Amino acid sequence: MKRFSLFFSMFTFVLVVAVNGSYAGAPKSAEPPQPSPLSGKVKEAINKSAGQKQAEVSANKTIKVKKASGPNAYTVAELYQKSATLDKKEVVVRGLVVKVSAEIMGKNWIHLQDGSGDPSKGTNDIVVTSQELPAVGDTVTARGALSKDKDFGYGYNYPVIVEQASIKK
Repeated sequence: MKRFSLFFSMFTFVLVVAVNGSYAGAPKSAEPPQPSPLSGKVKEAINKSAGQKQAEVSANKTIKVKKASGPNAYTVAELYQKSATLDKKEVVVRGLVVKVSAEIMGKNWIHLQDGSGDPSKGTNDIVVTSQELPAVGDTVTARGALSKDKDFGYGYNYPVIVEQASIKK
């Protein structure tokens, strides 16, 4: 800490320098610096904050929804299996609404499941974006454009997503 004054001022100023770590004139400490008890939790939270986790269904509830009919109709599992050939094409999928995130980036984000796909691989849940807002528990048919490997930034990556969908109950 140093004191100094300016020749045109009647005040004396104190200069305090805060440093993290050691410096040339620092006294030797017998103990190493201790991390904050929150430091690990903060790092954990930051690593987990990118994106939202996949919608989950309780273990005792089995979903079985009949596949949509007509051209371009697929199950959730088929959308993942055929995503390379269906990229940028119109698809129709029918499923149970298991999660809804409303008005994010000007869209409603709807998670559909129909009982197909493998939960351990994440192929049992498809995200659909729409201006329409169904309720959780509704069985709906969504018609929209499939996108493969869509990256919205900030950790929001989707291997398969159906965008700008119209929703029919």
